[in-house]
Amino acid sequence: MRKATARTYTWLYRDSTDDAGDTWLEVAFVRGLSPDEALARLAGEKELYAAPAEGGTVVFCGELSEHPLRLAAMASAGTAAAVVMITVGDDLFAYYEDGRLITKFSLFSYDRREGVDPDRLGAEVEDLRLHLTGESNDFPSDYVARALALADRATGVRLPRQ
Repeated sequence: MRKATARTYTWLYRDSTDDAGDTWLEVAFVRGLSPDEALARLAGEKELYAAPAEGGTVVFCGELSEHPLRLAAMASAGTAAAVVMITVGDDLFAYYEDGRLITKFSLFSYDRREGVDPDRLGAEVEDLRLHLTGESNDFPSDYVARALALADRATGVRLPRQ
């Protein structure tokens, strides 16, 4: 299987960006669950949509849903889930296995990551150029698509272009 790149998810990044240039995306890639299984684990949560994907399911969280990190912890029991959350006021990436937070970080401050194994995805983060050292002004403009590619790589779940 080819590794996901920013180009793999440029379409989703564009579909999640409004006319003002603001991106609104809260999504969890969940390995090994069907959409029905993922939604059953998240029963009672509001405004969720689960799309079938290669290797699992991608759950899209609506504005009124519970916090996506809590949802990812619930969905990852016995499997893995990665969350990408980008809004005007927040950005983060988190990876869970069996309900445990493995690593979590702001897309703009990778150095401040936390979790039981915060360095687990370090090579993939570097390969996708999501971590730039120092006060670099050339942070990639397609960082959302790169974060989605990281979720794909971490979980092995590939969302085909809709």
